[in-house]
Amino acid sequence: MAMVVTQPCIGCKDKACLPACPVECFHEDDTMVYIDPDECIDCGACVPECPTEAIFYEDDVPDQWKSFIELNVTKSAECPSANE
Repeated sequence: MAMVVTQPCIGCKDKACLPACPVECFHEDDTMVYIDPDECIDCGACVPECPTEAIFYEDDVPDQWKSFIELNVTKSAECPSANE
């Protein structure tokens, strides 16, 4: 299980969640930030820092945003680290 960034992040990119991540597993593109599930340690530290409440544990992603689980996998592999 990993954390997943979902639809409310689109266009926000506030990035308050990034400093909370102890393993720097966030990646970004022009649209939003994504979490690499292979790097995420499921600590949940980013969740309370997200101003749009867009981050969920994978098992808790609302049904309407389930597609973001795979989107985080593919986009995090394509995008540079947000911490670079």
